Amino acid sequence: MSNFYDYDFLNLIGSSNKPGTVHAANTALGMRFRRYLFQKTISVFDWTLPENWSKDYFLYVLYAAGFVCIADYDGFGVIPQYCSLIERNVFYEPKKTLTVNPAFNGRQFQKTIGRDCEILKLTPDYLGITDIVGQYADAMALCWETTAVNLVNSKLAYVFAAKDKAQAQSFKAMVDEINEGQPAVFIDKKLFDEDGKPTWMPFDQNVGANFIVPEILEALSHIEARFDQEIGLPNNMNIQKERVTNDAVHQADAATYSKAELWLTSLQEGIEKAVAMFPELDGQLSVEWRKTKGGASDAVTDIDLRTILSESGSME
Repeated sequence: MSNFYDYDFLNLIGSSNKPGTVHAANTALGMRFRRYLFQKTISVFDWTLPENWSKDYFLYVLYAAGFVCIADYDGFGVIPQYCSLIERNVFYEPKKTLTVNPAFNGRQFQKTIGRDCEILKLTPDYLGITDIVGQYADAMALCWETTAVNLVNSKLAYVFAAKDKAQAQSFKAMVDEINEGQPAVFIDKKLFDEDGKPTWMPFDQNVGANFIVPEILEALSHIEARFDQEIGLPNNMNIQKERVTNDAVHQADAATYSKAELWLTSLQEGIEKAVAMFPELDGQLSVEWRKTKGGASDAVTDIDLRTILSESGSME
């Protein structure tokens, strides 16, 4: 059943519940990590684009929507555009595209794929990577939120037993002066009990045992490493540093680059078709691995992972 209420309304209703609902999405922190991971994703490949193309527009459409249409639009030349995929062939693949843009002054362009336009698709199913980004961004946002909560809960506080409001104000003044860093604080002896003992005591619940910020930050790094593996960035997450063999390196290589290789192959096939249809793009439109200009296997085995592990003193 569809949800007829947006998150603003749900937050309004949920805020009166105790305990409240855990929110990961639709928060500023969640959006911050989404932006961070999305920009990290679009850095995996090295693109060469025509000078008259907007690189930001091209990449954000391609990675968010999952595809972009390359066509010759009257008055604009051969450019990339976000489009709708319409009609299907016998294999349920899109046959045509429909492009609408305010800059077209009300005109709509319907193109036929393979005849007067080509599609560059990131994945075989014509979908983007916002679901992957959202999954990991929400988890990272929860880790960061938990870190802040744990820092607050790990504070050592004091409880004061005040007889009246005046004594309570005296305690507050004393604490303010201490927090300000005064070298000496003078208080009324009335703040002590009849036996001369202070009427305040520390309030804690085993602060050291409750402090788990290092563990949370380690989990945060592990989540990001898993994301890197998903999108094709080299990492040593699955390698036991105590004893690293060539087989372990190659297994990490395969796990990291399997999905990214699929994306790269799909993009290069689309570019090949676009260049064949629009020869003016030859030499101006291409994509490859950002660092190695070659294959993924050489990249991670000979450069990235070996460098990482040798620097940590883990290579045999």
